[in-house]
Amino acid sequence: MRRILAALALLLFACTAPAQELTLLGGGLKETRANDSSSAWAVEYQQGMGENVAASFSWLNEGHVPGHHRDGLAVQLWGRANVLDRRLSFAAGIGPYRYFDTTVSSAGGGYANIQGWGTVGTLAATYYTASRWSVQLRATRVVASNSIDTSSLMLGVGYQLEPVSEPGPTSFPPYQPGKTTTDEITVFLGRTIVNSYQSENGSAYAIEYRHGLARHVDVTLGAANEGDARLVRRRGVTAQIWAVREVLASDRLTLGIGFGPYMALERYHAPAPGEGAATNFSWIFTATASYRFNAHWHARFSWNRIDTNYNRDTDLLLVGIGYRI
Repeated sequence: MRRILAALALLLFACTAPAQELTLLGGGLKETRANDSSSAWAVEYQQGMGENVAASFSWLNEGHVPGHHRDGLAVQLWGRANVLDRRLSFAAGIGPYRYFDTTVSSAGGGYANIQGWGTVGTLAATYYTASRWSVQLRATRVVASNSIDTSSLMLGVGYQLEPVSEPGPTSFPPYQPGKTTTDEITVFLGRTIVNSYQSENGSAYAIEYRHGLARHVDVTLGAANEGDARLVRRRGVTAQIWAVREVLASDRLTLGIGFGPYMALERYHAPAPGEGAATNFSWIFTATASYRFNAHWHARFSWNRIDTNYNRDTDLLLVGIGYRI
């Protein structure tokens, strides 16, 4: 819990700093103990915190090495050097990695959802073009004492989310004078995907109330129904705290990450007559993006990871329409 709050605090601090970049990467990965290989991909949001320091939040998918389908959330602090008129940037990052691993059940047969903490370290070289686009090559090492260790090499394309006035990372994006959010109500439809080897899925829906506490801090209360995904029939309430920021010159696009508790009622299968649902406490991690059409209406996409302690982790992918009060 302390490591999660520390990671969120780092992102809240980063949201007040310059240089917003979004990068999508893909490549190959090797599990270093058994020498197994797989594909890998990542998406990263990075904020500059000065000419030579940055912070980032990323989602890393480590593919499917035998016995392990692992992905996770990484927060890194970077040191970097910009050369060749700031068009070429060399950087080294390190930070905590919260992983979610679908692996073989120790009880024999079936699968298990194993969560834990590791450390991620990255070396990256980024070339910035004359426009907002960039190209990045990076090598990433993940070390986890209770899981596999991996090394990956990925190539990616990045985009600076604010207009550029000089080569390299944006130094001073437009200042955001007010709160990112006032009060919003959003209704969602989407899909539940069980983190198993079969990826059972079903329809889902949710509703969320969002309130802006400060320029870069939101809180939400929500209710979600994960539908019937065969292994999961779950519905419950959520409460999250968010690091958020407006991006793009128009301030119509916002990005955010959130974390909080999820209290749910669940039936794995149809209950017997008179049988109630089990109440379970879990955690929910969410990455979200919203686009504002006008002063009141917006569209929002949210990617939720439900982190359970009973082998029923899910991804909840939601698209919704909201109204800003």
